[in-house]
Amino acid sequence: MTAYFVAVRTATKDADAMRTYSEMVPPTMAGHPITPLAVYGKVRSTDGPATDGAVIIAFPTFAEAEAWYDSPAYQEALAYRLKGADYQTFIIEGVD
Repeated sequence: MTAYFVAVRTATKDADAMRTYSEMVPPTMAGHPITPLAVYGKVRSTDGPATDGAVIIAFPTFAEAEAWYDSPAYQEALAYRLKGADYQTFIIEGVD
């Protein structure tokens, strides 16, 4: 069953750290079955805190989404995202 990694950015704290994160992420995707669905496109906040940006990535299964997120390469990049911005992220299983 398809799973989705969703990242909602609410505030940027360190633009340099976010640039480093953005450079480090693409190589983390190698070998993982990733389908980007939305990547920092136009957004309208409708409820809750304002959304500064958002990403939605599809994976064939929940386990494959976890494998990418938990990979050493992504965890290394993640340190820069955590320093660079406030996010809420989650992996959610789809309904297909």
